[in-house]
Amino acid sequence: MPTAYVNGLIFTGSRTLKDHAVITDNGIITAVVPVAEADPSFKRTDLAGALLAPAFVDLQIYGGNGKVFSLYPSVESLTATYEYSRAGGAAHIIPTVATHSPEIMLEAMKAVREYWQAGGKGILGLHLEGPFINPVKKGAHLTQYIRRPRQEDIDWILNNGRDVVKIMTLAPECCDPALVRQLRDAGITVFAGHSNATYGEAYTSFENGIHHATHLFNAMSQLESRAPGLVGAIYDHPEVQASIVADGFHVDFATIGISKKIMKERLFLITDAIEENREGDYIYIRADGRFVSATGVLSGSCLTMLQAVRNCVEKVNIPMEEALRMASLYPAKAMQLDDKLGRIAPGALAAFVAITPQWNLSVY
Repeated sequence: MPTAYVNGLIFTGSRTLKDHAVITDNGIITAVVPVAEADPSFKRTDLAGALLAPAFVDLQIYGGNGKVFSLYPSVESLTATYEYSRAGGAAHIIPTVATHSPEIMLEAMKAVREYWQAGGKGILGLHLEGPFINPVKKGAHLTQYIRRPRQEDIDWILNNGRDVVKIMTLAPECCDPALVRQLRDAGITVFAGHSNATYGEAYTSFENGIHHATHLFNAMSQLESRAPGLVGAIYDHPEVQASIVADGFHVDFATIGISKKIMKERLFLITDAIEENREGDYIYIRADGRFVSATGVLSGSCLTMLQAVRNCVEKVNIPMEEALRMASLYPAKAMQLDDKLGRIAPGALAAFVAITPQWNLSVY
């Protein structure tokens, strides 16, 4: 039976509507109409005055609910990570694996595929953050797994994960552009990150088809007076979108505000969330609202997407509607999925968050 979402404000992704209803049927939005035009025979979901908005989209998350998918990839870890994300408003995610061994990457690919085959929802694919990164900007990634890509490495990824891998983060200055092009031609969205690229190297890679960057400011060459670096190239290029971790630890809130003024709709939110792990190669220790490695290097957040949105509103003074777009429409655009995600419009998926003025959350 069709459902009508009523008695709330409706943020469509472009504007906020009063006295309207969102009609859904079989998981798809069929109409957005004035309440008076909603068929009274439809099932009704009372929003009790909350703001209904498109569900969030998180393109980088490592684990949740006690499971570290990026280290122990399985359907169980994937399910726990998705449930953590959904509880924080992200109904669609791309779980991420940091620079690691081929065995771990292969297990992650298999886990996503098995999750889909079992009917699991909300997982858009896999994000491989590495291993083709610059060791100078490795952050918490491990040197022993970092390498420059060879043709056989690209062939291996495409042969084993063409259907699963949707994002790869790499350092463009460390990769043959022809190999990067093969990834892009296979439908993988390439992000520049963990990179020490000069401004010229970065801008050239953007002109050659890399139009995204991973966690702005973190693990990349900075904007300096005589060396604009990757940050400067991201700011300067009109098409490049970049993710940012809005927890106040990865990037100062004032820096987020400056970046937003420069980049506008090209800046979007990720959580980069992880869980505690005290054994094996990668150690993640919870420390005052963030995670650090065994040596104290910042290595992940404790964020949910809802908290990232709230931080943008309350700490950065970004308007609510724009903060919501940063968590939904803009990441959907980054993956060319904005016809189905990030909007409340006929034909889009019926995936919503309802947020009260007190920041209480319901997810539909």
